[in-house]
Amino acid sequence: MTLLLAGDIGGTKTILRLVEESPGSSWQTLHESRYLSRDFPDLVPIVQQFLLAAKQQLGMSLRPEKACFGIAGPVVNDTCVLTNLAWFLDARRLEQELDIAKIHLINDFAAVGYGILGLKDKDLYTLQAATPQVDAPIAVIGAGTGLGEGFLLQQAGGYQVFASEGGHADFAPRNELEFQLLQYLRDKYDIQRISVERVVSGQGVVALYQFLRDRQVAQESPEIGEMVRTWERETGRTEKSVDPAAVIAQAALEKRDRLCEQTLQMFVDAYGAEAGNLALKLLPYGGLYVAGGIAAKILPLIQEGNFLRAFGQKGRVSPLLEKVSVHVVLNPQVGLIGAAICASRI
Repeated sequence: MTLLLAGDIGGTKTILRLVEESPGSSWQTLHESRYLSRDFPDLVPIVQQFLLAAKQQLGMSLRPEKACFGIAGPVVNDTCVLTNLAWFLDARRLEQELDIAKIHLINDFAAVGYGILGLKDKDLYTLQAATPQVDAPIAVIGAGTGLGEGFLLQQAGGYQVFASEGGHADFAPRNELEFQLLQYLRDKYDIQRISVERVVSGQGVVALYQFLRDRQVAQESPEIGEMVRTWERETGRTEKSVDPAAVIAQAALEKRDRLCEQTLQMFVDAYGAEAGNLALKLLPYGGLYVAGGIAAKILPLIQEGNFLRAFGQKGRVSPLLEKVSVHVVLNPQVGLIGAAICASRI
């Protein structure tokens, strides 16, 4: 049996899980805890506190043999400066200070890619069924704070996960309204190039709302309008008092605000189109998985059909995408599962 430590490390929260791996790839979670990242100067004291709590709960001292942490930030040579936190993490330093033999740092979306391999049927909702092809690529896309894109390739010993910066590719308008959106965002941010992440992400939900509001496509409700304006006034602050994307999405789900409904419809269309773009580039006949923090929360809107319609509208090559199974990841801890899988492979 092997003890593994898995971590999902973000600017807001850190989640740690102690896992026991038995022969035959059987997994058992021994202890799990969540911490506010900003309450600590570094990851080391969080892990130390976590292992102490695990010892107290389990009645024995447990020392992980290997660890993997999915980090919200770019990882280069097992080092990372977190995007929204003043931490510098170095795997070799962590090994010494935590007395763990082997530690690996990976990008948080790479952890999601590994996590796909550990999901069960109950963790997925299938939008489009197709027979997966052995040895074919698997694609992963996920809108949350930003837009992550990656893929898995079958290699000796199993699938290998590859991250990408596909979320920073150009936003490609498909109709007159989206062309207007492109120009609106150029003017709003005073930039010449708009990435797809500025549309398909949490920040994109708000940008779409502002675009439709300013175009007076539908009347803005006083309640939601005030929340959005509060968020706008807090631009530049590290901590925000409201999450307008969540408010807009909830109102759309409840169908109680026409402006929010149109915002999410436009968002789902753009999300599906970008998922289709990724599928065209990879032909992921092993499946395309829609992860991230947004998709599962707005699943009823995705189920209405606009996502798949936009996904498959690719002109004369559209039939190719009918062979790609499309799944929405429902398990919010897919990154933590992936970190454990990655740790087991070190």
